[in-house]
Amino acid sequence: MIRKFMIATALVAMAAGSAMADPIEGNWRTQAGSTAQIASCGGSYCITLKSGKHAGRQIGKMSASGGGKYAGQITDPESDKTYKGKATLSGSSLKLGGCVLGGIICRNQTWNRL
Repeated sequence: MIRKFMIATALVAMAAGSAMADPIEGNWRTQAGSTAQIASCGGSYCITLKSGKHAGRQIGKMSASGGGKYAGQITDPESDKTYKGKATLSGSSLKLGGCVLGGIICRNQTWNRL
């Protein structure tokens, strides 16, 4: 009886864990018009282009900082340069930024949830 209860509890916990996806996860329309997928990967969130010229390429990895903010690295697929990146989630918009030289030179984009 106890064993059945423990198995049932474990199954419920696994189902609840998969249903509680982070709000950043999903498909996003990039500023260039491509589709990017953000998915959980080893305790972080990997950003992979799903359409466009660089489809299939992973272009970033972010970790949650709290309060809808994320930090990590982002790669410009055109130049193949990787930058210190950050992202801020606000409703169905995701503002991404990448900086070099200690934050002196930055580029920002806003993506929209699909």
